[in-house]
Amino acid sequence: MSGILISVVIINILIVVILSLGGVPVLVWLERRVAGFIQDRSGPNRCNIAGFRLGGLIQSFADMLKLVFKEDLLPSHVKNRFYFSLAPTIVLFSSILTFSIIPFADNLIINGKSYSLQVLPMSLGIIWFLAISGLSVYGIILAGWSSDNKYSLLGGLRASASTISYEPIMALSVIVMLIIYGTIDLNDIVVKQSALLFGFIPAWGIILQPIAAITFIVAAFAETNRTPFDLAEGESEIVGGFHTEYGAMKFGLFFVGEYVAMSASSAVIVALFFGGYNLPWLSTDAIKSNISVISYVIIFLLPLFSYFFIKWMYKNNKWKKENDARNKESKVLAKGIIGFNVVLIALLLYFNLLFKTPNVISVLTALLQFGSFVIKLFMMNLVYIWVRWTLPRFRYDQLQTLCWKYLLPLSIANVFVTAIAVVWISA
Repeated sequence: MSGILISVVIINILIVVILSLGGVPVLVWLERRVAGFIQDRSGPNRCNIAGFRLGGLIQSFADMLKLVFKEDLLPSHVKNRFYFSLAPTIVLFSSILTFSIIPFADNLIINGKSYSLQVLPMSLGIIWFLAISGLSVYGIILAGWSSDNKYSLLGGLRASASTISYEPIMALSVIVMLIIYGTIDLNDIVVKQSALLFGFIPAWGIILQPIAAITFIVAAFAETNRTPFDLAEGESEIVGGFHTEYGAMKFGLFFVGEYVAMSASSAVIVALFFGGYNLPWLSTDAIKSNISVISYVIIFLLPLFSYFFIKWMYKNNKWKKENDARNKESKVLAKGIIGFNVVLIALLLYFNLLFKTPNVISVLTALLQFGSFVIKLFMMNLVYIWVRWTLPRFRYDQLQTLCWKYLLPLSIANVFVTAIAVVWISA
């Protein structure tokens, strides 16, 4: 195995770990800030280290440390201690494994050899997603059964009732996309979305199949156990549902697993319906051909964006007390942002003016595509959070009614119409 291949594999694994586990504190922070904005309150703004709050992000790390060091008590009435402990692990690892088939950028070409930017570059990518993501419900059912608590058991039963509601919808939505793109390889699907319809419309899944996009996103909300479909943990009806008896880091694994699942499903939605890592109107070959122009556009826009961001930061991070240690945060962060801009601009200029080789162009293209993917992933996670703090919780019978009476017939009809249209166009 070559050194380059080992390096690419390590980078792929690190990306998955950073975007899944490492992204949880950021998503928790984002959830709290968005909730505060929607409810007209500040959100986390007190927890700090020597005055540095990182905009409230320190609160997320404090909460994680609290869960890690809490005493882990095992209720005496638990039916099966092994399954009780196994349940949160299933939820977490099924979410991480789902993330492993996501392509972060197009294949990297180094010295004429192609390297996949996926942890598991398998041709059965989307089938892997359907198989592995569905395993998380077993963790919830196991937790509800093994807790020997009526509220937890009700939560597990609700999870199973939800599964038979949304899984057929999700599978049919995927089938529609497979009919259109003619492949089940997730990277091939993303590559085909780099084409242009009529010469100017990106061939993204959301444009070719808006119905499949809507039904898939609704099913994804239900699968990740997020509001308005967080039926298995409805606090107002069943205390805490499937995790009522869990505490300390066992509860933390459920908590982290939910956010990892949310991020993983967002990544799949981006890959299927929003062009994946593709920049709008720019295929991989187009980026490589115009890498200098794109670099200079970034060099121009980056300071402009940073200026307005720093201005917003100063406006919203002022504290009434003059001697408050948190007042120095804005100045330090502003200097850090300016320093990052200087370094990045210097690197882009260096690569464009002095070190313009096919390998460097390939790496820069991959970095641009990775940045595009991360921005889309962030925006889709923001949609999850926005919906949670906007819509009320459904009852489980309402979810079944929505899926079986409305979305299932619509999805079946969509499969038939799409198949007929594809055969007619290709004839």
